[in-house]
Amino acid sequence: MNVRYEKDGAVGILTLDRPERLNAMSDAMWDALLGFINDIAADDEVRAVVLKGEGRAFCSGGDVGNMAKSDIVSGRARSQRRHRTIIALYNLDKPVIAATRGAVYGIGNALALACDLVVASETVKFSMAFKKVGVVPDGGAVFFLVQRLGMAQAKELVYTARPVDAHEAKSLGLVSRVVPDAELENAALGLARECAESASYALALAKKMFQYMAVPTLEQLCEMETLASGIVRLTHDHKEGVAAFKEKRPPRFLGK
Repeated sequence: MNVRYEKDGAVGILTLDRPERLNAMSDAMWDALLGFINDIAADDEVRAVVLKGEGRAFCSGGDVGNMAKSDIVSGRARSQRRHRTIIALYNLDKPVIAATRGAVYGIGNALALACDLVVASETVKFSMAFKKVGVVPDGGAVFFLVQRLGMAQAKELVYTARPVDAHEAKSLGLVSRVVPDAELENAALGLARECAESASYALALAKKMFQYMAVPTLEQLCEMETLASGIVRLTHDHKEGVAAFKEKRPPRFLGK
């Protein structure tokens, strides 16, 4: 299943567990993650959550191997699967802390930024890598970037797909804290415990107040993503981007 869930007192710990692929998200992983999020939502004993990746990366993005197999119908269904999980994570009425290290690429950004707070190891690299395989940002990534960075900086990261290291991510506001790699899990867990031991119902209401500040809503942005993703997956550049990724060569994009 490649997603694990355990409880440490009042803290739920979700782990993306596909280290051999740098925790690239498969369809089954999206479904498993959604199931665990729903379990957490219904469990009053869990008052805060940590989301982390097994091994040397948080999440390297989507499973590129499946992208070439998508047509417009299956691509829409796959996009909606991702959106259900991201929206459930974002709307969870408990503080969620992302513990990030190594690659946070593509939709891995959306997973991290859907959380309330992001703790980063000094090894972390964020990249909005969508353009490298000829697709639009997915999983609400544009929504989260604009909320945290503003329009101009969000566009720069999407249009360049350049890597952002831990200290730049902290200065930009992508992450809340930067810690040595060996201290990442303990730092994230400590922050989650602090939230869990506080007036967590008040924090849940405060979380909802922050969400009311966001216009348009995440749901509206995800619907636009679904439409754009279905179109872009029919293009030459997307097929070329996937082929280049698999063949480990620079893509030859034609702009069509």
